Amino acid sequence: MSPRVWLERPRGLLVILFLLTLVSMSVVGWFGWRLIQQDAIVDRQYARERLEQAADRTVVNLRAILREEPNFKLGPVFLVTPTSLIAEPPARLFYLPFPSADPEAPAATFAEGESLEFTQGQPESATTWYRRLAATQDPATRAGALLRLARTLRKSGRERDAVAVYKQLETMEGVQVAGTPAAIVAREALHELSKDDLLSGRWPLTRGQFEFYWSRVVPDDPPPAMPPDLEQAALLAWNERSRQADRGRATVWTNGHPSFLIWRDTAEGRILQVTTPAAILRSASSESTAITAIDSDGRIVAGSKTGIPRAAVRSASESQLPWALYVTQSNSGRNSAVLARQRYLLFAMVVMFAFLAAGTYFIARAIRHEIAVARLQSDFVSAVSHEFRSPLTSIRQLSEILALGRLPHEDRRHLYYRTLVSETERLQRLVEKLLNFGGMEAGKRQYHFEAVDAADLVENVTAEFEGQIAGSGRLIELHRAATRCCIEADREALSIALRNVVDNALKYSPEQPTVWVEWERENNSVAIRVRDQGPGIPACERKAIFHKFVRGSAATKAGVKGMGVGLAMVRHIMTAHGGEILVASEPGRGSTFTLLLPAMKEA
Repeated sequence: MSPRVWLERPRGLLVILFLLTLVSMSVVGWFGWRLIQQDAIVDRQYARERLEQAADRTVVNLRAILREEPNFKLGPVFLVTPTSLIAEPPARLFYLPFPSADPEAPAATFAEGESLEFTQGQPESATTWYRRLAATQDPATRAGALLRLARTLRKSGRERDAVAVYKQLETMEGVQVAGTPAAIVAREALHELSKDDLLSGRWPLTRGQFEFYWSRVVPDDPPPAMPPDLEQAALLAWNERSRQADRGRATVWTNGHPSFLIWRDTAEGRILQVTTPAAILRSASSESTAITAIDSDGRIVAGSKTGIPRAAVRSASESQLPWALYVTQSNSGRNSAVLARQRYLLFAMVVMFAFLAAGTYFIARAIRHEIAVARLQSDFVSAVSHEFRSPLTSIRQLSEILALGRLPHEDRRHLYYRTLVSETERLQRLVEKLLNFGGMEAGKRQYHFEAVDAADLVENVTAEFEGQIAGSGRLIELHRAATRCCIEADREALSIALRNVVDNALKYSPEQPTVWVEWERENNSVAIRVRDQGPGIPACERKAIFHKFVRGSAATKAGVKGMGVGLAMVRHIMTAHGGEILVASEPGRGSTFTLLLPAMKEA
């Protein structure tokens, strides 16, 4: 229905209906919103409980991690002695961030021998002097003497003896010569130093020493860089080696960045792990949990300030951990049952709104339809009364004149008799039309199908109108088909349908002299067309005119009499015959009604 139709009467009834629907929808919406709010409160309570449980699990996990032996997944582990730093595993630490503390003999110890070797030019004397010094018990002095002895032997051309001395020097561990581990110097002199030796981390080298010997061993490849965090961890472990407690843990700040140390003393030395608070917290938390750790000075050692006001708090004294913990959870941890229930409530509300809206619409539509039907029935009764009143009035007047003998001439008597017969037949047709339509509406009409020639049917029906149009100058022009068109139909019912269509064509084109009727075979159908040059039918009315009690706007404007059941009856008849009625019209240029019926199969 268009909005204009909804504003017609009864507006008050429709307004009350819409207001009741609006109130109902408002009440349903309010209760639904309250339920959703209650669910949201319950959801927040559940979320808080889950958050507290997650915080407790985090504390338990952190305690377990900090009680375990050093975990290589958390960060590098070092064995620290007063003079050395060994990474676990050893291959990880290529060089040390500090010079080695291994002993080395003072240069003055070898001053006399070097004077014989370089100043006086007496290599044999220097060799004898170095050999005597190499027999000392001090490892540092002995290593320095062996290095110089091998050098003088090589200068003297005694390569075999020099190699033997270098072999002795190679076996000496924990001493330095020329600021470098003695074994490295010996292996390099023997050309036995390899990149595997340098990468093993066996000897304490500085970064400069490592890069120098790498260039000697692998001159074409750049030296590998040790990860910066490992180098910083090694320096931190060395700097923190002197902490007094034999077991402990501490947070150390370096250049504004926190590191976490865990250590314990063993017979071999101090095992010290260097990691970060963030790495420890990551290993103790789940994907849906975010943890912020704050030390005793209020500094954030891991995490961020985001979400802290809504976090579950565990103080350092309560958790027995080095930091206070603030635990938050992402929305992915929300209660799935609450979410499902909220979605169900929203869905139920939408369904109820849709049901109320649809119910209101259809009730209002039904009201409008019933009112329209009542109005059409009222118009129909008025039209039928008018149709009956005209012939009845004529019959009564003529009967009174005849009964009272008021006729001036005898020829008038015959004219009145003929008029009485005509009006009686007209009244009979009206009654039959109503009876036929009532029977069709009730489904009581019995059809008797037989072979019918379309030409005979059309000619018989149009012949009935010859008396009506005689003397008026009007004509029904027939266009016959080229072939015989047979249909299986109820001759009487189909005649009624065609008669109604031809009658309408004549009534709606009173000023046009000709109405055309033609029939032809179209594939498996027979089409009977009735064409006029009347006012035409607007497109918006072409479906409505086939409904009962409906008359087009052209009938109202032209004052054409009728009851609004003719085309509805035609549609009933065509449907019963398995056919259809079609209309093609253009306002101002007439209309063409087509009765399309199944053709009989040829024998």
